[in-house]
Amino acid sequence: MRVKTIFIILITALVTIILMNNTEEIDMWIFGAKRISKLYLFAGIFLAGFSVGALAMRPRKKVIEPDEEKEYPVDDENQPLTNVYHGKLSDEDRDYIS
Repeated sequence: MRVKTIFIILITALVTIILMNNTEEIDMWIFGAKRISKLYLFAGIFLAGFSVGALAMRPRKKVIEPDEEKEYPVDDENQPLTNVYHGKLSDEDRDYIS
C-alpha cells in the first residue's frame, strides 16, 4: 500500500474513534440555547475543515499571458496578422488564401 492510503485509513479510524467516544449532549448557543450531541458538533467541524482543505488543494486555472517580446507577422499597414500559419503553408497556399 502507498503511504497516502495508509495515512487516510489511520486518520479515518482516529476520527471514528473520537466521534464514537463523544456522544453525550452539551448545551450550545446557536442563535438560542440548544442541546446538541458532541458527535454532530465534531462531525460538522471535521467536514468543514475537510471541505476547506479540499478547496485549498485543488489545482488552479493557468493564466496564459501573451508574450510581449514575441514578434508577430504584420501586413503592409504594420497591423498584426491574426490567421497566419507561418511555416505550415507554402507560398502558393498563402497566395490562394489572400
